[in-house]
Amino acid sequence: MKAVLLSAVDVMTLQEVEKPELSRHKDMRVRLHAAGVNPIDAKMRVNSQLNFDVPKILGCDGAGVVESIGDKVHNFKIGDEVYFFNGGMGTTEQGNYAEYTTINHHYAALKPKNISMTEAAAIPLAWITAWEALVERAHLQFDQTILIHAGAGGVGHLAIQLAKSLGARVAVTVSNPKKKRLAQLLGADYCIDYTKNDFVEEIMYWTNGKGVNVVLDTVGGDIFCDSVPAIKIYGKIVTLLDPICNQEAAKIAKRRNLSLIYELMLTPLLEHMHDERVIQRLMLERATRLIEADKLIVQITQILPLAQAAKAHQIIEEGHTTGKIVLTI
Repeated sequence: MKAVLLSAVDVMTLQEVEKPELSRHKDMRVRLHAAGVNPIDAKMRVNSQLNFDVPKILGCDGAGVVESIGDKVHNFKIGDEVYFFNGGMGTTEQGNYAEYTTINHHYAALKPKNISMTEAAAIPLAWITAWEALVERAHLQFDQTILIHAGAGGVGHLAIQLAKSLGARVAVTVSNPKKKRLAQLLGADYCIDYTKNDFVEEIMYWTNGKGVNVVLDTVGGDIFCDSVPAIKIYGKIVTLLDPICNQEAAKIAKRRNLSLIYELMLTPLLEHMHDERVIQRLMLERATRLIEADKLIVQITQILPLAQAAKAHQIIEEGHTTGKIVLTI
């Protein structure tokens, strides 16, 4: 089969490799049709301290058709269309920049019937991240307010729709009119162009001086510190990055009794936590129900062939993308 291999730090090439065999009773082999591209993929590629042996196949989001199944797989059959988050992180699980992969049947979900393989492959990591951040970590409630940074981004645009499905009122930061229109289409109640306006001032205006219940930080850096004054007393900030808080912001956070929450959806995969990975599959099944009810859409900014995985990484690293990038296989 053809696959894009990370053969050394920052070196990816399209090569011919052996098709993976079913080595476990609960595994199934999937003929991949598409693979999502995420910022973490690019970080794995350029990490100068790779803690795993190369060559490796990257790509943790995939969608395809079940080709063969182990003798203990009972909830899928050959020909089923599935999507999933699996592999691509330097573990023993192969990634999805390839024509085929194998996966434990507990970790895959049936693809929504009303979307393409390309759309399905764009969903898993971003959706699970949004779900864990808003539902499992922040416990976002009906009629609460949330500020989602980079509302038109891969996680952000799904988080808007999830927050609205929970009955929350949503403010977002965006960088141009096109992204503002997308955020509004997805249900954002208040859009802030952070290149022209102070988002803290805008949030305080929007909330009548109270601040939001929750901030979802998908950007990191100064944005994390700058967000603290926009959060109401006893509020929460969920970050996907490594926050660095200055002394002034730390004092405000302490005085307001704010909760700092980390979100890393990779943990169950990296720590080999089977039950938690099953729970993440259930999150995908929730996404399937919303998509088939026309209550959730995925925005794809660019579709490239598998051979152009390096170009996809370049686009990701340039930043400011709208929605997701997907490789077709």
